[in-house]
Amino acid sequence: MEVKKYRTANVNTWEQFLIQENMGTIFHTRKFLSYHPKRRFLDHSLLFYKKNHLNAVFPAAEIKKQDKKILISHPGASFGGFATKKNISLRDTFKLVKNLKSYATEHKFNKIYITLPPIVYNPHLSNYIDFAFLKNDFTYQHREVSSILQLEPSIEKTLKHFRPSHRQAVRKAQRKGLQIRESVDYKSFYKILKKNLKIRHDVKPAHTLKELCLLNKLFPDRIVLHCAMLNNKMIAGVVNFMVNPKVILAFYISHDERFQELRPLNLLFYSIFNQAIKNGVTTFDFGIFTVKEKPNFGLARFKENFGATGIFRDTLELNLTK
Repeated sequence: MEVKKYRTANVNTWEQFLIQENMGTIFHTRKFLSYHPKRRFLDHSLLFYKKNHLNAVFPAAEIKKQDKKILISHPGASFGGFATKKNISLRDTFKLVKNLKSYATEHKFNKIYITLPPIVYNPHLSNYIDFAFLKNDFTYQHREVSSILQLEPSIEKTLKHFRPSHRQAVRKAQRKGLQIRESVDYKSFYKILKKNLKIRHDVKPAHTLKELCLLNKLFPDRIVLHCAMLNNKMIAGVVNFMVNPKVILAFYISHDERFQELRPLNLLFYSIFNQAIKNGVTTFDFGIFTVKEKPNFGLARFKENFGATGIFRDTLELNLTK
């Protein structure tokens, strides 16, 4: 295999590979990574060729941490790692990892960090890549847990996974006259989100309002704001990323606490699931409920009430200077 560093001239080759192979996620696309200002990250993405045919792409950046030069996949995305050809063999998977190690060593990197998508994001369920990493001396840096709901073929069957209290909450929200709609009013949602994160966690959103609007502009059909309205006033919202054709990730979830008793989020998710099922989506990812492996039990319980269960989002590391 031959490893080449990504150049802007490779953008069409990269994007076409992802489309043709139907692999990777929205976070693997150059279109998504391009929303970051150029000086925010030092891009060091890689393309892997076998007999002059593109076999895999690896979105990554180069960072410095405690005087260590680190190749990380990609700090501007929730997860990354390799996007490979369909049905890649175990042997070629091992070759990818070995070539990644050789490239990083040759270019004097001290470490490699890789955050893998949860296994349900893979169109063809396989642990080949995890196995290849572990057999090539990578270790778990940390394992976060994300809440995953496998959607049934109909909303009626999916609703049966809800705890009774959540089913009742959906009906309550409907009785109170809440309306669910798609919106591009990110400004109103951002006010709710920013206030909520400040109160609950004393943190700011990962994106600025400008960045969130830009992402929606880049992906109008894949990054969508669903909101709950009361008398034409937004009282809750969920920003969903369609990460691939079968999986949706809830990137931001927030509500105005003054209207919590109306249960707008319950009706929101019910409506989102209904639409997702009609569009052929099979998996809904509520996002992680751990931070540095410390669980938020209340957040986990809220998602469990919809029938969600936990699945790993792993970050692996390799120390090249032992």
